[in-house]
Amino acid sequence: MIPDSKLPDLGTTIFTQMSALAAEHGAINLSQGFPDFDGPAYLKERLAHHVASGANQYAPMAGTPALRRAIAAKTRLQHGLEPHPEREITITAGATEALYAAITALVRPGDEVVCFDPSYDSYAPAVTLAGGRLVRLPLSPPGFRPDWAQFRASLSPHTRLVIVNTPHNPTATVWQADDFNQLWQAIADHNIFVLSDEVYEHICFTPAGHSSVLHHANLRERAIAVSSFGKTYHMTGWKVGYAIAPPALTEELRKVHQYLTFSVNTPAQLALADMLEAHPEHWRQLPEFYRAKRDRFARALAGSRFKVLPSLGTYFLLVDYGAISELDDLAFARWLTEHAGVAAIPLSVFCEGPFPHKLVRLCFAKQDDTLDEAGARLCRL
Repeated sequence: MIPDSKLPDLGTTIFTQMSALAAEHGAINLSQGFPDFDGPAYLKERLAHHVASGANQYAPMAGTPALRRAIAAKTRLQHGLEPHPEREITITAGATEALYAAITALVRPGDEVVCFDPSYDSYAPAVTLAGGRLVRLPLSPPGFRPDWAQFRASLSPHTRLVIVNTPHNPTATVWQADDFNQLWQAIADHNIFVLSDEVYEHICFTPAGHSSVLHHANLRERAIAVSSFGKTYHMTGWKVGYAIAPPALTEELRKVHQYLTFSVNTPAQLALADMLEAHPEHWRQLPEFYRAKRDRFARALAGSRFKVLPSLGTYFLLVDYGAISELDDLAFARWLTEHAGVAAIPLSVFCEGPFPHKLVRLCFAKQDDTLDEAGARLCRL
């Protein structure tokens, strides 16, 4: 028997496809967003400590108290406000689970969810499975700035949720405080919630730094902010994230979370709590750490025929290949992997409508030697 698919248009993700193609052709994999270097030694030592100490049973559903307290303290240092550890912080199995749980908790059949395209690929399936309809607002290069008049026009009596992502994957742009002000002005008189995907919060290169939905006093009362330890500590395989939300939203998110994963890896949570408390300088130094990698890779591409777009946040660079090929971005990404030995991600996979621009995304969360060799290969085109 073959069931009717709830997601008939979905296949294997482009990230899996490009990583497999890179492995097949021995290409440098700058497609999937993961570091090729390890995380802090102290964090690994603390994980081993907690495993050896017997912390290997279920954690509390909402997360270990130690980690939730550490997140509350970090949020106070970072944003100037301290969420309640018991009522406003939930530990999840990566940011993707937090996003899914939030969408499932808030979106009902027939609801509309507004997002900005290009948009991360986990949003749409979650909205579809919740019975909602995604309303996609296109962003245009090179600035990829929201059109607030278009946004206001997109709202309807059915709009239930707006999904924000800053720093933005895949365009490497960031929102500023005025963007959140514009968002609030548009939705203030409507019963609309906000889901703010802020997994790259510590990889922001603008002078003003990361602007969060948590900074906006009105928005944060109806918002869920999502963060990722995988991005912060170079440990994407640990799959530990968290959500900060007011008590009423937290309660609804946890109703989904408890039947989705119930709880998250106990020794990893305890190790992360130790890391947050002992080494706050790590997340504070992350912008400079990745800025150096961004600049190194941009210099490596300076002699190429690619046009490098500004990267204001995340660990991605967009490059325009219009001077090299007339292929569409998906075909070019495959050609680049097979013939140049460098794997990239086409931007059209993040969009529903046509994306006529000749842009691909490259990840610079790599060792310096990897970036130098990838740059040399791309300069030969």
